[in-house]
Amino acid sequence: MDLDALPFDVFAKDCPSRGTLEHVTGRWGALTLGALHEGSFRFNELRRRVDGVSEKMLSQTLHALERDGLVHREAQPTNPPRVDYTLTPLGREVSERLLALIQCVQGRMEDVLGARERYDEVRGAR
Repeated sequence: MDLDALPFDVFAKDCPSRGTLEHVTGRWGALTLGALHEGSFRFNELRRRVDGVSEKMLSQTLHALERDGLVHREAQPTNPPRVDYTLTPLGREVSERLLALIQCVQGRMEDVLGARERYDEVRGAR
């Protein structure tokens, strides 16, 4: 694939793909997409799955991912209202690539922890 032929350039400061990349690769975006790869979730189920995310941050993350076309929000007119979140086909494609990165990082954590330890020994513990 010739990267010069791509119509968008994430390295250009005004490229709209940069914002989407930030939504996908930010802490909460990556974890939310990874969780939704497992299936459909209601808001509070998703909040429990993405341990540590605040209600406000999850709401903002879901809005951004929905706006980018990665997440589908389906509100059902019940009492109380029921809202389900799922990945769109684009969201599924992105999450599959993201999960490969997540699995790589998890699989190499022994190396990462060793590198941190060596770094701290040389430069002083943090």
